[in-house]
Amino acid sequence: MTDLSDVSDVTDVIVRDQAALDRVRAALQQGPGLLVTDVDSTLIQDEVIELLAAHAATEPQVRAVTEAAMRGELDFAASLHARVATLAGLDEAVLAQVGDAVRLTPGADVLVRSWCAAGGFVGVVSGGFVEVVEPLAEELGIHHAHANALEVVDGRLTGRVLGDVVDRAAKARSLREWAARHDIPLERTVAVGDGANDLDLLAAAGLGVAFAAKPALAERADVCLPGPRLDDLLDVLGMPVTT
Repeated sequence: MTDLSDVSDVTDVIVRDQAALDRVRAALQQGPGLLVTDVDSTLIQDEVIELLAAHAATEPQVRAVTEAAMRGELDFAASLHARVATLAGLDEAVLAQVGDAVRLTPGADVLVRSWCAAGGFVGVVSGGFVEVVEPLAEELGIHHAHANALEVVDGRLTGRVLGDVVDRAAKARSLREWAARHDIPLERTVAVGDGANDLDLLAAAGLGVAFAAKPALAERADVCLPGPRLDDLLDVLGMPVTT
């Protein structure tokens, strides 16, 4: 494990796999790359499920389950179903209110804009909800988005998720599918996340980056960024910043 002081001005960055970083930096010089990032507590500062739970007066119990899941102590799918169940009865108008309330992580817009300006593609994959993720992706100019869908009946949340849960395996599949769609080799892919649900995503990418992450992820990532700025990744990769 080495410090990044010889290749970056970002302080407190930890490189656990220098060879992986070197390969990806070199590969990105040969063609456009794919950046795939988690959303909650990565691209944005918030956990959307907790913002929704605040409207349902169930925030404390939902937060406790979220933290346990991100530490890897609970199966993500089961934990998601349990948390979403507490939202039953909420007016669907709350989804738009929560979407307006989410806060981008500092530098998130700069990272996306700079990556796209370099000719690359960006995807977001989230254990959160399409009702918030898709408008956010559209606003930032992100090419792909994959997240869970909440069931709504007669204008109210039922407390259930539609379809298969976006879990660890689904996140990794999304990265591979998007890379194949754009003919981008995996050595030109970078994945960013913060919790145990991102383990497979980071493992699938050419470079796995833990951002302000829980120990379960930070201990297994190729690079650990402490935060608070997400665009520090550009410096790590030697990519130009587009303002």
